[in-house]
Amino acid sequence: MTKVGIATVNFNGKKDTLEFLESLKKLDTSSLETRTFIVSNEKFAGDFELIFKKENRGSAGGYNDGARAALAWGADFILLVNNDILFKSPNLLKSLISVAQQDPKIAAVSPKILFAPGFEFYKDRYSQKDVGHVIWYAGGHFDWNNVNSVHRGLDEVDTGKYDTVGQTEFVSGSCMLVKRVVFDRGIFWDEKMFAYYDDNDFQERFKRKFMLYYDGRVAVFHKVSRTAGIGAPATDYYTARNRLIFSFHYAPLKTKLAVLRQELGWLVSGQPWQREGVKDFLIGKRGEGPL
Repeated sequence: MTKVGIATVNFNGKKDTLEFLESLKKLDTSSLETRTFIVSNEKFAGDFELIFKKENRGSAGGYNDGARAALAWGADFILLVNNDILFKSPNLLKSLISVAQQDPKIAAVSPKILFAPGFEFYKDRYSQKDVGHVIWYAGGHFDWNNVNSVHRGLDEVDTGKYDTVGQTEFVSGSCMLVKRVVFDRGIFWDEKMFAYYDDNDFQERFKRKFMLYYDGRVAVFHKVSRTAGIGAPATDYYTARNRLIFSFHYAPLKTKLAVLRQELGWLVSGQPWQREGVKDFLIGKRGEGPL
């Protein structure tokens, strides 16, 4: 029987995690053996394995802790998923697994991700009937000129246009099914990234040997930017710092210089925490930031 570990991270977000667990009940797990692993700084009981970590290890450290526990249990696949995700499609796991099993070179698969109702970027744009049908991620490409993930279908009302299955340039750190083989090769999340660009870094280290896939036949809801918020200090800090770290690891020289030039300009004109992020990159500070 195929074993699937479901790993999520909770840091002072118990309400979201409880809602996540409630929505998890709708998944069809017949013919699968599943176990849920919650890496958390809060203690609470339920039908899951709690991995208590008092300190904040970020999404990178939390996902590593959850993945290692799932691997020790014997998982064939690990669903790495944010605790602000709500499950929409009952056949999510079976569909993602069926895609992953199509080819041994497919290492990770993400579903379509919709804005959870009320979490859309442009709430006034949509009629009431469109709420719950607005796309956040439907596959996409990585823009190396700007060192940024570009989500296909972002802010569009879902009409079924992206109900497809195919290769994508990146899978979403909010919800990705990963084959055990990735971790067996010693590829885990870089905890020096802590959060933001950590998912890009993780998959960059295996996507040249494996393929990333999108499965638009199934979907989840995402309470977008629930963790830090758009324009929040943590978002500004980690995005500024880690974009530079990521660029210097993987981008062409021309892009490295362009990103560095742009972000050095932020030392003068950027937001306060963008400036701190650039400064910490320059002095080599990694891991959890000062927030």
